[in-house]
Amino acid sequence: MHAFMTENGFERYEALHRWSVARPADFWSALWQYAGIVGDPGDLAFVRHEQQPMTGSRFFPHASVNLAENLLQGEAGDVVVVEADESGVRVQLTRGELRTEVARAQQVLLRLGVEAGDRVAGIVPNTAAALALTLGALSIGAVWTSCAPEFGPTGVLDRFGQVSPSVLVVAEDYVYNGKRHSLVAKGLDIATQLPGLGHVLVLGEAAADRAGDAVVHQIADLVDESDSTPQFMPLPFDHPAYIVYTSGTTGLPKSIVHRTGGILLNLLKEHLLHGDVQRGDRMLYFTNTAWMMYHWSIAALGCGASVVLYDGAAIPTARQDVLWQLIDELGVTHFGTSPKYLSMMAKLGIRPNRDLDLVALRCILSAGAPLTDDNFDWVYGEVKSELMLASISGGTEILGCFVLGNPLLSVHSGEIQGPALGMAVAALDERQVPVLGRPGDLVCTEPFPSMPLTFWGENGDERYRQAYFSTKDEVWYHGDLAEFRPTGVVISGRTDTTLKPGGVRIGTSEIYRVVEQIPGVRDSLVIGYPIEGDMEIWLFVIPDGNAVVDVQRIRRALRAEASPRHVPSRVFSVPEIPYNLAGKKVEGAVLKAVTGRPVANRDSLSNPDCLDLFAVEGLLVREVKA
Repeated sequence: MHAFMTENGFERYEALHRWSVARPADFWSALWQYAGIVGDPGDLAFVRHEQQPMTGSRFFPHASVNLAENLLQGEAGDVVVVEADESGVRVQLTRGELRTEVARAQQVLLRLGVEAGDRVAGIVPNTAAALALTLGALSIGAVWTSCAPEFGPTGVLDRFGQVSPSVLVVAEDYVYNGKRHSLVAKGLDIATQLPGLGHVLVLGEAAADRAGDAVVHQIADLVDESDSTPQFMPLPFDHPAYIVYTSGTTGLPKSIVHRTGGILLNLLKEHLLHGDVQRGDRMLYFTNTAWMMYHWSIAALGCGASVVLYDGAAIPTARQDVLWQLIDELGVTHFGTSPKYLSMMAKLGIRPNRDLDLVALRCILSAGAPLTDDNFDWVYGEVKSELMLASISGGTEILGCFVLGNPLLSVHSGEIQGPALGMAVAALDERQVPVLGRPGDLVCTEPFPSMPLTFWGENGDERYRQAYFSTKDEVWYHGDLAEFRPTGVVISGRTDTTLKPGGVRIGTSEIYRVVEQIPGVRDSLVIGYPIEGDMEIWLFVIPDGNAVVDVQRIRRALRAEASPRHVPSRVFSVPEIPYNLAGKKVEGAVLKAVTGRPVANRDSLSNPDCLDLFAVEGLLVREVKA
């Protein structure tokens, strides 16, 4: 970050950020050169559309570039992929070996008739084979889209059924908490229900010759061992690269199409500058192939770094500290996780710095929900005092971050360090004007390269504009409640689950930050239950072990540390609360269950059965009286 800043004539980050937003052509051109992107940027870096400055403006309209080619650049002998599971390291690949695997995946897809623009869909775990197929598809201009293997058939069909893939890739199996689960039968069943599907590619032994109208192949039957050098198709900057999906807990998942050049530019900016990812570094991000953090983390390859692809549970019963063991053994420099994982580590009494050196670790990244003060205390007390704990926040919609870490700025407990370069972000109040020091709607007011190309399907452009630009024309409303402070940024929840008792806006994380620090509380979830003309705050608490939920203590803590407005009207003891497959609490699903409305796409939840506890016909959870 400092090298890039001084190279462009700036001495302070604030000035660099203003320049990156005010002079987009200059900034993104400078980044293209600094990152050493392979491709032709063309003769124009930015064209502003005066009537539609957000949705109509274009970056590098005459450029040609290939995302896979850029992720595979570098010395052939460098180890760039480590595949691991709950038992430890399984496979290591050099860049040369990865290129060979990509070349073979590329040729397999070409033999199946895949052309530029075709969709290749994968039900795959986070493995080297999945990465080779991802890059192989991108190399020929195909559009890659994936679901995690733990998705149920409905969850997969809700996603892939929208995009009509020509090839479905199915892994043979995956590992979770010590058990290996077969995927082939489920994959073939899904294949029979995908209209227009031509081929199923099984990464292992196939169980049939056909699945509906699709021909089933074993990848081993199609691989030519002589294929060793991948070819890369030059593609327009706006050529579609990925289709990723929103969680789908409030309706059918949105199928968001991301552009080749926009992804490459934005992710290299985030890794190279904001993450300080360098050649020789190693990133382990705990993710699955459905979550945007998969696409985000593998882009570290474009910085000359290696990636650790982990398939398994984050906290397997047999080795609860397995990720820390891998971080230490492999010299991981950048570890990606979530607040939930860090909180569980603290509650389990895991103390990585007691038994491990963690000498290489420089950065811990966290996404999915806001970090609490307790998370900061545990990381700096029990992991390492000299590292950057970077809370990052953006979304599937931009395949990146609006606000994130910064190696030039201080880390303040409970806060995100600041806005990303090139992102004109602000918090707007009910007057739709920027505010500082109090929460408002997180917006972006200037275009950026990783804005979605469209939503896949009929009326995709219209649905895209309706999703993010309906509140105020040509202003991106992201749906987060954000507060810009002198020292950083606080994201306090989603605006669609914002609590408004008495008309005062409260982010759900403002309550979680207090409640989940109280002894005896393992986890919690809060909703705004509607009453006539207003709403009440209802709090659901999972007690820790045999602890008794102390309602009075909870209410006193919220009144003292937040405000009287934050105090819940009712408190319930529950054995479980729902999370989606990306590890996020789903307050909206609980509110729907409690108020008797159907919850769509239950397959997007990791534990959908627990919603039955919240059914309207008499809550099965127990209210705790003061």
